[in-house]
Amino acid sequence: MRYTVIGAGKSGLAAALLAQRLEHEVFLTESKSADIYPDAAAALAGASIASEFGGHSGRALEADCIVASPGVPPQSEIIRQAEARNIPIISELEFASRFLDNPMVAITGTNGKTTTTALTAHIFNSSGRPAIAAGNIGLPLSSLVHTLDPATIIVAEVSSYQLDRVDSFHPDVAMILNITPDHLSYHESFQRYCRAKWKISLNQNRKNVLILCSDDSPSSECAAYTKANVWYFGKSPKQQGAFLRDGRILFNDELHEEELMSIDELRIPGIHNVYNSMAAALAARAFEVRNENIRDSLMSFSGVEHRLEGVRTLHSIEFINDSKATNVNATWYALGSFSRPIVWIAGGRGDNNDYAALDEAVRANVEAIVTIGEESGAIFNHFSAMKRCVQADSLETAVAVARDLAEPDSIVLFSPACKSFDMFMNYEHRGEAFKQIVHDLPE
Repeated sequence: MRYTVIGAGKSGLAAALLAQRLEHEVFLTESKSADIYPDAAAALAGASIASEFGGHSGRALEADCIVASPGVPPQSEIIRQAEARNIPIISELEFASRFLDNPMVAITGTNGKTTTTALTAHIFNSSGRPAIAAGNIGLPLSSLVHTLDPATIIVAEVSSYQLDRVDSFHPDVAMILNITPDHLSYHESFQRYCRAKWKISLNQNRKNVLILCSDDSPSSECAAYTKANVWYFGKSPKQQGAFLRDGRILFNDELHEEELMSIDELRIPGIHNVYNSMAAALAARAFEVRNENIRDSLMSFSGVEHRLEGVRTLHSIEFINDSKATNVNATWYALGSFSRPIVWIAGGRGDNNDYAALDEAVRANVEAIVTIGEESGAIFNHFSAMKRCVQADSLETAVAVARDLAEPDSIVLFSPACKSFDMFMNYEHRGEAFKQIVHDLPE
């Protein structure tokens, strides 16, 4: 079979290497130059995989199937030409899942995916159930094919990009944490974005579990489209799931309730992480992990890099890296996660951002704002009548200004509410830059 892989990022490269291992004919095409992906170009050459960089030639359409990397928009010319020729187009997630037999938990949502994926894998591993966090968290599923013990549970973070082009993808446990407007330039409408998320349960059956947030209408609407058993997490009890009462997490089913723990025992801050913890706990329950193991694991989990990550405390001012907050909703959670005054660094590339959603949190928790990137002016204009705002021409300047604005015992929070692509390769690159700048601050 002839495969064309579009995109030379991590997932595209992994898909190309997998196709070759499976003895298919494979060709990789990338619109950007090889200078952007030197490691991928070297790996492809070393594996004798045909490839092209800097544009898509006619050879890219000489395929029986196309594997599109996340982020290749449906409006792109190469996708339109493939559709015109009726060439099947699938995601790397779909491609890899066809060759994986391991039990799988798949996790999606606008916010919280990475934390919940890492937390769920942590619960399994801490409870003696081997598990690996993979997918959009940084380890492509294609790289796992034929490498895992059959008992290893794959906990996969999956994006709307990946789900948009699935056909037979079938996780044992699926989870939708929340859905708020995001990636609309790709999906073109919020309804299409929701439907892409709902595809996580497209092929589930009565033997499977779908975990939904009862407090989030767009995600809980998926219950009408699934054949799986639906479990809920949220503030109030449903027929099956986890809920909150008097600051404690409880499990319930149709027969009884069981108390799990106090939310004060969670190591990661913020109400959003209470929700993430409930969802991860339900995934563990689906695999019959004992409550005691779930509780101990939740108490020991310290979080993930670039998500409310403590960097340094300097003269009683704490610097927090939340570079993974690439949309307004993620920053809304971050601004509500601390009881101390916040100097907020924000900005980057917008995606139809509505900053009014942050007004209440800013009034209550923020002392000053420093703005950067393409959205600097928009953020400044929105909040300058409400709080002291300063525009900075670089992240280095923003950190220095924020340090000067911060009072003792306050927090400098880098939570951009924007994409990173105006100034950085990705949110990881942006977060690493922030941390380095903070570590370089003089005593």
